Amino acid sequence: MKLNSIILKPIITEKSFDMSSQGVYVFKVNMKATKYSIADEVKRMFGVDAVQVRTGIFPGKQKRMVASRIRVKTAKWKKAIVKLKKGQTIDVFPKE
Repeated sequence: MKLNSIILKPIITEKSFDMSSQGVYVFKVNMKATKYSIADEVKRMFGVDAVQVRTGIFPGKQKRMVASRIRVKTAKWKKAIVKLKKGQTIDVFPKE
C-alpha cells in the first residue's frame, strides 16, 4: 500500500479491525486534511466511495524519559474514520 501526504498510515487496532467488517476504516491523516480531501484520496487510492468521514484531533502527551528526568511532548495528530458504501472493502493487509 503506497501512502501519500494526506493519508499517512492505517491505524490497526483490535477495535478498528472489528469495525472493518462493517465497512469502517481508520487512518492517521495529515493535520491540514479536510473531510472532503480525505474522501477524495480514499477514492483515488483504493477505488472505493466514502459515505461518511469523521475526524478527530488528538493532543500530544507529556512523556518522561526513564534514564533522565527530561520531559518531552509528543506531537498532536489527526485521525479519520471512513465509512464506505455497502459491499465495498479496503485490503488493509496487502498480500505480497
